[in-house]
Amino acid sequence: MLILALETSTELGSCALWRDGEVVERLCPSGRSHSETLLPLVRELLAEAGCKVGQLDAIAFGVGPGAFTGLRIACGAAQGLAVAGDIPLLPVTSLEVMAALSGGERVVAVLDARMGEVYSGHYLRSADGYQLQGEIRVSAPADVLLPSGADWLACGNAIAAYPVLQQRLALAGVAQLPGILPTAAALARLAAPRAARGAGIDAALAAPLYIRDKVAKTVAERLSEGGRA
Repeated sequence: MLILALETSTELGSCALWRDGEVVERLCPSGRSHSETLLPLVRELLAEAGCKVGQLDAIAFGVGPGAFTGLRIACGAAQGLAVAGDIPLLPVTSLEVMAALSGGERVVAVLDARMGEVYSGHYLRSADGYQLQGEIRVSAPADVLLPSGADWLACGNAIAAYPVLQQRLALAGVAQLPGILPTAAALARLAAPRAARGAGIDAALAAPLYIRDKVAKTVAERLSEGGRA
């Protein structure tokens, strides 16, 4: 089975090719936009593997939440490639990918949503990846729901970005992995068993998972915080 994975939810953009359990990944160069570098990396990855888009069994993409522009890039690229080859798409959330990268059994994934907010989700490991408990939320660091019970692990860049969240996690006895961001390689590994059982959606149905419906604070919000209009 051959699966292409695209992940541009954060500044750490990447693509990966999963072939029968082996994964090769390419990272988007820092300092350049993902829109500029992602597709050239995909072409390079496929060429080195000696395969074409039409040979792919599925395309997995990071559906979000994350950076608005980044989500559109991965979704748009996945749709374009899928339509050309009539290939099913597998959307996977950035927070589940982070939970998988943490390796924990009970994980709180927290991603910096910017504008003083955090995307968060609680996950339990399952036979098929990580199952979301409840819903993905966006909230202030002081309002992130903390898990009850022992043996929870928190992961994601929001931990280092917001000291108040870090302190709350520490007081709750939650272990922390602050450096984790979603990657295409981890995304591909989550998508593989789902592709094997025939999961996937038509390219026309793919859409980013924004959670939050605005990308910048209003003038009034900035002024109320002592900023400039």
